[in-house]
Amino acid sequence: MKPIVYFIGAGISLLLSIYIFIFGSGANHEIIAVFVGLWAPTIIGIGIFNTLLSILDEMCCAHRRIEDRQTKQREDQ
Repeated sequence: MKPIVYFIGAGISLLLSIYIFIFGSGANHEIIAVFVGLWAPTIIGIGIFNTLLSILDEMCCAHRRIEDRQTKQREDQ
């Protein structure tokens, strides 16, 4: 997924947390709001992790192509 999706998800989590904290009417609405607010860093962390995995995959593919070219050049000589 694109990184903007993770930022939108984190923003929605923060807005929902603020809404629950201010307008909540349950007995433990403050605790629930904090719990929902903690989703935001988790969502951002997942986005960073997925981005790093895609960068690693691209680097591995590029390294494999370089090794294949070097092996092919050695065989030609």
